[in-house]
Amino acid sequence: MSEINNGALPRGGALSSLLDNTLTVMNTVGSIWVFILMIMVDVDAFSRTLFNHPFHGVTELVELSIVGIVFLQLGDATRQGRLTRSDGFFNIMKARNPKVGRYMGATFDFLGVVFFAIVLWGAIPDMHEAWVNDYFVGEEGLFTAPEWPIKVIIVLGCIITLLHFVRMGIQYLSPRNGSPNEQLNPIE
Repeated sequence: MSEINNGALPRGGALSSLLDNTLTVMNTVGSIWVFILMIMVDVDAFSRTLFNHPFHGVTELVELSIVGIVFLQLGDATRQGRLTRSDGFFNIMKARNPKVGRYMGATFDFLGVVFFAIVLWGAIPDMHEAWVNDYFVGEEGLFTAPEWPIKVIIVLGCIITLLHFVRMGIQYLSPRNGSPNEQLNPIE
């Protein structure tokens, strides 16, 4: 019995399961957040139209929310193989020379690790500064929201996505497991 591999390592290991569960929870929270955001925007639009009275802070919350949702769902997008990349040449190389294809895949994933390490390098001090200086968005007296929760989500999303790239890179280099994005035959 085999299952469809969704871009992650095969099941096994406590750390792998913890990472998968974390990715699933973060994606779910991001999806629920999108739904709540839709309700907020709709209520604000109806309030403006019907009562000529907007809800204060909706614009600011939407701005913060978009960033938060992206970083909550980024790791799961990589796990599902939905991260945007040009893979025409990569797929040809995998088909013609699987060993070269595996090394190309590992290189891509380890470059993803480097990229997210660079983002973390800038995001952690930014998060600390937002926390210490109590940065906020909005207008005092009408609506304010702290920036630090979104900065924490950015850092968490970067760490989780970085860990998933590490896991996929290791998967590519492991000859017994094949490509992390290959789909196995469904249950027979």
